[in-house]
Order: sequence, then C-alpha cells, then structure tokens
Amino acid sequence: MCAIRMKSIVKLLTSGETVSHARTDITVRDVNFTIDEPVARGGSNLGPTPTDTALAALIGCTNVIGSKCAEKLGIDAGDMSITCSCDFDRRGVTLEKEIDVPFQSIDLAVKCHGSAKQEELNRLGDEVAKYCPLSKLFQQAGTQVNSTWHPA
Repeated sequence: MCAIRMKSIVKLLTSGETVSHARTDITVRDVNFTIDEPVARGGSNLGPTPTDTALAALIGCTNVIGSKCAEKLGIDAGDMSITCSCDFDRRGVTLEKEIDVPFQSIDLAVKCHGSAKQEELNRLGDEVAKYCPLSKLFQQAGTQVNSTWHPA
C-alpha cells in the first residue's frame, strides 16, 4: 500500500469586495465575514478592524498550533482562554508617518484548563513559538511577541 504524501507548499486564496472605504466583505473557502471600521472612523462597525483581525488570527493560530503541540508532547492543556494585548503605533494608519513596526509588542496570556503543570506549559509555549505561523509573521516583522502559559 502506498502512503499519501501531503504537499509542503499550498496556495491559500482569499477574496474581498469593498463595500465602502471602511468595509470589506471577505470570502475564505465557503466562509464569509466582514472587516470594518468603527462608526467613529467612518465605518459601520459590522466586524473587527484589519488590525483587530490580525490579532484575532494570532489568537486562533495559538489555539490550533497549541493544541497540536500539546497532543504531540502528550501534555493535557485542555481548552484555552487566550487574551492578547498589543502596543500599536497608529501614526502609520493615520498617515502621519511611515512606521516600520506598527505592532510594537504583543502580550499573549494563555490560560489552560487541562491538568498540565506549569513546567509542561512552559515547554508547550516554547514549542508553539517555533511553529505558529502568525507568531512567526509578527516576530519576523520586528514585533516583540511575549507569551505566558499557565494553568487555569
């Protein structure tokens, strides 16, 4: 019997339709969602902002990669509660000044509801930092990404 080998490089496809200067309706696979600005910035507040979406993607990726790493390492992380705090330099989005690193620092706090001990969660956090593509993206862009993993 021949084993099926998965491709290493795949093409991701996402599309968007601009509804206004502030709102974009996004399609990914068969999923639709809206990225929008708050009313105070001329949007209709029907979805998160682009920068909010980037941070939300980091939280989602931390969950997915964290769960995979926990399984691989035999660590019972359980469900996770993840909070994200970011120091963001808005001068670029206000067109005041070009900013090389707009997401200056990100602090992720991951609370794990499984039976894992602190030492195991420290190891898990180290592994997630190695493999999470969104964390890598931010880090390679110059953002200081700090994560803490602890039991609930």
